[in-house]
Amino acid sequence: MSTTKNFNIALVGNPNCGKSTLFNTLTGLHQKTGNFPGVTVEKKTGTILFQDNHSATLIDLPGTYSLYPRRSDEWVAYKVLMHNDVEITADVVLLVVDASNLKRNLLFCTQILDLHIPVVVALSMNDIAAKKGIKIEIQGLESELGVPVIEVNPRKNRGLVQLKKMLQLVANQPKKKPQRDFIDNKNLAPQSIEQMQNLMPMLNEYTSIHYLINYQAFSLDEDIQKAIEKIEASTKFNPTKTQAEEVLQRYQRIKVIMQQHIVEPDPLEQKLFTDKLDDLLLHKTWGYLILLVVLFFLFQSVFWIAQYPMDGIESIFKHIGTYLNHHLPEAWWSNLLINGFVAGLSGILVFVPQIMILFGLITILEDTGYMARISFLSDRLMRKVGLNGKSVMPMISGFACAVPAIMSTRNIENKKERLLTILVTPLMSCSARLPVYTILISLVIPSQYYFGFLSLQGLVMMALYLLGTVMALVVSFVLKHFIKTNEKSFFILELPIYRNPRWKNVVITMVSKAKIFVTDAGKVIMIISLLLWFLSNFGPGENIKNVQSKYTAVAQQFPNAIDSVQRQLNIEKLQHSYAGILGKVIEPVIRPLGYDWKIGIAIITSFAAREVFVGTMATLYSVEENEDSLLREKMKSATHADGSPVYTLAAGLSLMVFYVLAMQCMSTLAVVKRETKSWRWPLFQLLYMTTLAYLMSWSIYQLFS
Repeated sequence: MSTTKNFNIALVGNPNCGKSTLFNTLTGLHQKTGNFPGVTVEKKTGTILFQDNHSATLIDLPGTYSLYPRRSDEWVAYKVLMHNDVEITADVVLLVVDASNLKRNLLFCTQILDLHIPVVVALSMNDIAAKKGIKIEIQGLESELGVPVIEVNPRKNRGLVQLKKMLQLVANQPKKKPQRDFIDNKNLAPQSIEQMQNLMPMLNEYTSIHYLINYQAFSLDEDIQKAIEKIEASTKFNPTKTQAEEVLQRYQRIKVIMQQHIVEPDPLEQKLFTDKLDDLLLHKTWGYLILLVVLFFLFQSVFWIAQYPMDGIESIFKHIGTYLNHHLPEAWWSNLLINGFVAGLSGILVFVPQIMILFGLITILEDTGYMARISFLSDRLMRKVGLNGKSVMPMISGFACAVPAIMSTRNIENKKERLLTILVTPLMSCSARLPVYTILISLVIPSQYYFGFLSLQGLVMMALYLLGTVMALVVSFVLKHFIKTNEKSFFILELPIYRNPRWKNVVITMVSKAKIFVTDAGKVIMIISLLLWFLSNFGPGENIKNVQSKYTAVAQQFPNAIDSVQRQLNIEKLQHSYAGILGKVIEPVIRPLGYDWKIGIAIITSFAAREVFVGTMATLYSVEENEDSLLREKMKSATHADGSPVYTLAAGLSLMVFYVLAMQCMSTLAVVKRETKSWRWPLFQLLYMTTLAYLMSWSIYQLFS
């Protein structure tokens, strides 16, 4: 019989069972990411290549503990497994089982087996099980489950060849009914199941139970829905009682399997390295101090490591601008190339090293297992402000980008806590703010060190991130008194073991995030940079032309001061351009914060993407002054009309605080609307964040002036 050329594999398992690592190893670079149909849950798919040149599509379903879903992501996995997803069909289920937590994993495993679908079990975490002293008789376990069980270690590429062969074999062989169910499902609700099978003969006993419980969430005809409702009423079907009895029976059977085929040491005999380390890292005092130290070194490293490649990139673009300026003729298109395209590109690429380093360090924290400890440590504090420990993960993700962070709040079951998390997550300083912080810090904060290693600039950077975090907690504390709910909150979290980071995964993440920044944010920055070039070089009526004629005459009168004349020409042209007019209009509103009209333009354009601030400044100052100087030098020498410097300590700090607190991201507002299904909350978010940013920035400016 020939091998199936292409088939779909659903990858499922409990959270933290090694599923993501197996997915990345099996698919390599043949991956793509989207959303599952109709929801914002992330959908990862990839291609598995076999030795016979055939392939299969691997669908990474969200992790879940059982076939009784509560969260949105669990419903996605559940519907695929129940063959009730209209877009996704799985020919084979690849079930990842954690050998070091076998009892808990077998609950989900046996539920899937009773669905009577083709299954291959990948037994992961075998090295951890061995360290715990756990010994598993694979053949006995395979016999009990009635499906293939393959030991794998994707980190070391062990067992993957055998796993691929088994997936092909199972996908190719005819489906056959197992000899028996794992438990006697029919005894759970005999009359209800019998009537369901009469109504829908394609259902087996266990699948019938799930249709009785969740038929309202399935895609069924209205007549079928009403018929199931009648069955429930006539047989007095009790979903809660049935589910409880099922789980109890499964654990009784699992207990027998564990006794016959698994050897476990006395839990008092051995204490793993993970437990010993947790005694320190989760300590009620030392745990929090260590967390602060970790975050401190995280942000210090952004300056320590990234400074050299940043200086190199700046130098390269400086030489490119100088070369083009000397060799291209004076024309509008050369002006566009140098002051529009090159200046905008420089504003994008110069911050790539920082973004790569920041995401690389965050990935290391996730891979080692420490990120989950941050959630655990934070739960007590989160509850005081109306959140819970699960809110920490979206908030930490907000350091990267608020859009996926807000989407990930679907893991929070409590509606009030989820809404509060959505409302405050944009206050966490995302990576788009990083270029703004960096250039402003370099302008107004001296590059000096304390004790030989403490960077003042790094301390200010950390303070900005802490400010956003503290304000998020304060806002949540205030809002919790206005958002009412009767739901009770629960916090259940599994702490993964500590492991060495997967360096390949770290590198892939760094490159991926840099690519996203350059291709996605970079497009917006470049478009706005070119638009700003137009706004900065053209104006209404004959204004620009008249200014040009005026300074042509002046240049003829003072041929020895041509550079000074050109500088004044650029300044006056900018003032009479569309950009200058727009800046002058909003200047009275932002003047109390210490800003000039150019900063006002940057604030407006950066609403599309916060990092556009840098590209805006690069374009504006390239037009105004000698393009040979670096952007930082141009901004540092900028003055108001009275000759006073624009970027004083007070103005710089005020602008940093504004960017910490202001809602300047259209994409974030759009995703908030989608998640809350209303414009009420994103508009409220825009109003409160803008007001908060303005008042705090004004206070800082007054304090340091």
